[in-house]
Amino acid sequence: MSKQEKAAARGVGTKGMPRKDRERLILEAAADEFGKKGYARGSTAEVAARAGITKPMIYEYFGSKDGLYLTCLEQAGTRLVDAVRGAQAGPSDLTRAARTLTAVFHALESRLHDWELVYDSTLPAGGGLHTAAMVHRRELNRLGAVGVAEFLHSTPATDPLDADLATHLWYGTVSAAVAWWRHHPEQTAAAMTSRFGRIVAMLGANANGDEDGDASAGADTGNTEAEV
Repeated sequence: MSKQEKAAARGVGTKGMPRKDRERLILEAAADEFGKKGYARGSTAEVAARAGITKPMIYEYFGSKDGLYLTCLEQAGTRLVDAVRGAQAGPSDLTRAARTLTAVFHALESRLHDWELVYDSTLPAGGGLHTAAMVHRRELNRLGAVGVAEFLHSTPATDPLDADLATHLWYGTVSAAVAWWRHHPEQTAAAMTSRFGRIVAMLGANANGDEDGDASAGADTGNTEAEV
């Protein structure tokens, strides 16, 4: 037994803990470890130390490092997809974007590693874990594309390339918001929602100014930002 494993066995300890509770501890430790370091650099020994168990117990529960990661990934991906699906209800206007981001923020609060698990760039291409991650990525992308399409259909006829660009802008907005949040982890989901709302309001104010014929404002701020 390694020093880490001995320390874990003497440390928190889980003797007598129900299997379900011990499994939850392992998964919480693993999600944090893999979320911060990625699959390639994530250590099952570190997971065991954090969970207060021995490393062999991880393999007893999950079979392998891949099995442990897959369980974390499936939980993370399901939470995100369910959150976005739940935000689909309601009018197909700009409030839908706000609803969706709000749902994503609340799903990720204290769990930013869930996003990292789904979009882990260190997963071996073509492997089972990468394939599983792509299932969730594609569903999130599909839901985003549906939302953009429904919004555009409620407006005058849209150039297909405009629709394609709008969809990519949406993907980029969500990814950028989560990336920014990683650098400001003290922000709550409510704070992120309020911040996004203020930014949208500012962009909307600029757009209204342009529509009212304020040519100088349009030249200074640009219409492309308002379209986002």
